[in-house]
Amino acid sequence: MGRYEVKVGNESIAIDDSLLYTESDEWVKVEGEKKVRVGISDYAQKQLKDIVGVDLPNVGDEVEKGATLAVLESVKATAEVYSPVKGKVLEVNERLLDEPELLNKEPYDSGWIALIDAEKVEGLMDHKKYAEALKSRK
Repeated sequence: MGRYEVKVGNESIAIDDSLLYTESDEWVKVEGEKKVRVGISDYAQKQLKDIVGVDLPNVGDEVEKGATLAVLESVKATAEVYSPVKGKVLEVNERLLDEPELLNKEPYDSGWIALIDAEKVEGLMDHKKYAEALKSRK
């Protein structure tokens, strides 16, 4: 697993080359045949600034691709996290309820949001395509 920095405007954004990404700045880590761990990218957490609250899905919830998976509250705004896959929520990161700042401090590690049993994983960007998409933003 490697991480590298990409310049987006005046910001330096970390990208993890072992993950897949969505247009709406979620990351996906494929774990096993059908399980995916989901979180938000470094770019997303920097846009939100200080995250102070998280509304997580429930274990057992069925989620649709593109539907709201979680809601993040920051001092700047409220933002929805969209599910990158259709499937069933197997696990949620309950640490975020007491430590929402993990999303800012460790977006690719302890700041994960949910583990989903995905029907299929498709239509996501690899790290190179995501880096190019970020560079085109201002």
